[in-house]
Amino acid sequence: MSTTDSAPTCPVHDFNHYAELPYGEKIEFYDRLRDEAPLIRNEFANGHYIVTRYEDILSVYQNAKTFSSSAVTVFNPNPTFKWIPEMLDGDEHRQWRKQLGPLFSPKAVEGLEQKVRERAIEVIESIAVRGSCDFMADFANQYPSFIFLDLMGLPFEDLDTFLHWEDEILHVSGEPEETARRRTAATIAVTEYFRTVIDARRAEPRDDLISKAIEFEIDGEPVTQDDLESFCILMFMAGLDTVSATLGSTFYHLATHPEDRRAIVDDPELIPSAIEEILRAFAIVIPSRKAMADTEIAGCPVKAGDMISLPLNAATRDEAVFDDAKEVQLDRSPNNHIAFGAGPHRCLGSHLARRELRIALEEWHRLIPDYRLASKSAPTEAGGQLGPSGNIFLEWDV
Repeated sequence: MSTTDSAPTCPVHDFNHYAELPYGEKIEFYDRLRDEAPLIRNEFANGHYIVTRYEDILSVYQNAKTFSSSAVTVFNPNPTFKWIPEMLDGDEHRQWRKQLGPLFSPKAVEGLEQKVRERAIEVIESIAVRGSCDFMADFANQYPSFIFLDLMGLPFEDLDTFLHWEDEILHVSGEPEETARRRTAATIAVTEYFRTVIDARRAEPRDDLISKAIEFEIDGEPVTQDDLESFCILMFMAGLDTVSATLGSTFYHLATHPEDRRAIVDDPELIPSAIEEILRAFAIVIPSRKAMADTEIAGCPVKAGDMISLPLNAATRDEAVFDDAKEVQLDRSPNNHIAFGAGPHRCLGSHLARRELRIALEEWHRLIPDYRLASKSAPTEAGGQLGPSGNIFLEWDV
């Protein structure tokens, strides 16, 4: 990629956003970057730019022609793979989204209500009698993963293997060469796994997303094997990661802010608003884009080929848009956050994510209304969010 010289108005840092740090330090770092300048030059990972303010981040998301999704990590500006539909642009992306949209629509998600609620109750009831839990391992990784595996038609007994691969792809930290090697190895393993599953669904279709995707057409032709594998990899990463990490942030906040926990217990009708506020205050995803032409962001020159990092929490905690943006206000209104992204690549699974989060909070606070953070908790984050081993331990009286 280009090694554009930094303009005077663009400060320079050297920051590994995949580094494992105590939970909260990374989001505070992005808060400081936003206060410092609207655009930061980061020399880490071959060099890239970090956009720090709401309006500029939103503008990049909405300008998909100039800022391509063909590269979505600053570590790899010229990928030889494409996660579908995330790493597609233009008409090909629109065709995939058009066929996937009905499968993740509000109506489709409504049809999952009973199954999702039954799963939440089952897991929480098994935990409630114990008086304590490792929240990420016992609930946050188990509950949404069941929903994803059911949608994809995958065996629940393979969950531990899936979570290991997901952690290697999305949360591993360290030197760029080593992290790239581990991500590649895990991606190859996931690809080989799904190749076998796709072959099985071709021979014997089921009522699952993989079987439905086999029937998709792009430009009037059946979806290729390579594209099906790429689609499965993206579903795998999204389905096993984002809701789990958001649950971790949510319950860590509630366990350390008993007034907010009590507000939800006393008034469950507050839960939808509370979810939106948690999503805003602790937005977890840090997407990237690739500049396809020489341009400017916030007055700073950016050259074709440069990678652009777009931390969503930098936008959603911007005081220019949200009053007291660093404070959690469960009844905040309006709350026009972009925690699910913006533009043509806005999160396809946002309706399902909201449903899973709402049901989790409803059922947990019905069954375990009083809980606290155990003293042995030492939550850490990598890649902007809590990973599968988030070290959040909760306890309550039985």
